[in-house]
Amino acid sequence: MSSVAPFLIFYIGAALAGVTRGTLRQVILLSIPIVGAVNLYYLPTGAYNTFELFDYTLTLTRVDKLSVVFGWVFHLAALIGLLYALHVRDTTQHVAGILYAGSSIGALFSGDLISLFLFWEMTAITSVFLILARRTERAQKTAIRYLVIQVMSGVILLAGALIRIHETGSLAFDFIGLNSPGGWLIFLAFGIKCAFPFLHNWLTDAYPEATPTGAIFLSAFTTKLAVYTLARGYAGTEILVYIGATMTMFPIFYAVIENDLRRVLSYSLINQVGFMVTGIGIGTELALNGAAAHAFAHIIYKALLFMSMGAVLFRTGKINGSELGGLYKSMPLTATFCIIGAASISAFPLFSGFISKSMILSAAIHEGHSWVWLVLLFASAGVFHHSGIKIPFFAFFAHDSGIRTQEAPPNMLLAMFLAAFVCVFLGIYPEPLYALLPFPVDYVPYTAAHILTQSQLLFFSALAFTFLKLTGLYPPELPGVNIDAEWSYRWFLPRAIRKLIGLFGPMDQGLRGAFLNTLNLGIAKVYRYLGPKGVMARTIQAGSMVYWAVSLLVVYLVLNLI
Repeated sequence: MSSVAPFLIFYIGAALAGVTRGTLRQVILLSIPIVGAVNLYYLPTGAYNTFELFDYTLTLTRVDKLSVVFGWVFHLAALIGLLYALHVRDTTQHVAGILYAGSSIGALFSGDLISLFLFWEMTAITSVFLILARRTERAQKTAIRYLVIQVMSGVILLAGALIRIHETGSLAFDFIGLNSPGGWLIFLAFGIKCAFPFLHNWLTDAYPEATPTGAIFLSAFTTKLAVYTLARGYAGTEILVYIGATMTMFPIFYAVIENDLRRVLSYSLINQVGFMVTGIGIGTELALNGAAAHAFAHIIYKALLFMSMGAVLFRTGKINGSELGGLYKSMPLTATFCIIGAASISAFPLFSGFISKSMILSAAIHEGHSWVWLVLLFASAGVFHHSGIKIPFFAFFAHDSGIRTQEAPPNMLLAMFLAAFVCVFLGIYPEPLYALLPFPVDYVPYTAAHILTQSQLLFFSALAFTFLKLTGLYPPELPGVNIDAEWSYRWFLPRAIRKLIGLFGPMDQGLRGAFLNTLNLGIAKVYRYLGPKGVMARTIQAGSMVYWAVSLLVVYLVLNLI
């Protein structure tokens, strides 16, 4: 048995990676998730690693079936991400990736709301460096927006936690519900990280601007951590059924017209998280098992798709569909792995998406959510369009762009192979995943009805894509910027701030001027009273200049921060 808090292995590993170089660092990077997985295997069920804070008990490790299934896939995702990043000679990316994974795992196993909040904020602070590491002006601006929204989520979480502690007298992170203001605030904090509708733009803004390796980590942890917290705190909350169904729908239309293929995958990510949120809202054992299984499968196949597009970006410097095409000639292995990821996200039989998504669809129809089931069915066809077909088609086939390059580096190919293997293995043999799920599983995915329904859906979706493409009705891949919900506050807030400055600016300047004039007058009177001669006078003169400068700086900062 082990009692080592899982996040500690990653934090210690990050410190070691930060002070080592070359082969030694590579060995450390690959060892961290492996050692962490061994530690996870030996963790006993229960709550431990506790300590007292004032009159409350903080629990750093709470192990049960729900946290363990997410724990396994988080460790696997960290191993794949670090293997994929092995060729990178950038300490920032390596250390940030390890700390980000460790913080996500720390939040995952937290047994109280305060510990959850601390790791919640750490995921924001560490992950932003994976965007900044791109080292472009656009990435820097994106990183600032990303950090503001992520930290805001943490502040809302803390406010909700404090209210809930006042309401219940307990720090425990268990079922919360929406019966109190604290519960609603925590729900909003989780919703921001989960990319609820109108709260989702940080994701589609940030993920495409991250480094090729950083996007793998980003796609794996933040939203799935939020899915876990919703499953822990809000299972069976009916509003999640409709939020999740909406999440599966609206990204389809943006993904179809998007030119940046990593942004297509970002919209697709929201679509897939919507299935999980719907399952959590339904709240039955089958639905919650489906949500957890789909989170597991999704982390791996989405990482595989992001890795294939990251390899394209790494080798060509391009990621827009309008600039790519014909890369199967130069990157056949990457193209093959991309197709496996596309088949998995589209829920083809014998691939991992089929054995997880069908659980949620079955739960919806069993609980009488017929309209929701139809929405999910339509969304399943849509994801085949924008991720199952569009991503591999426009990147590797379509027209020949004339780009000839090298295949992805060996470590990238090995990471993609590992993810592809998991996708196929779980699709053929899902029992090991089913054994990890929170509740006993008697679900059989490979029935004639399931296979026939999904095969018909995929066939007619492919037929529709072919028809639209041949008739010229399919939206062309054109350079441009798509307008999404964030443009409402991007347009409104700067203008509102300028209006406020225009309204209160003169008052602000008058108050500052009056204060500084009074300050200068007082200094002048003291100086005249003491006289212009002598050591004391010169000391006062020098001191007054310093005091005036410091006072001016303080007043300026205070008035601008209010």
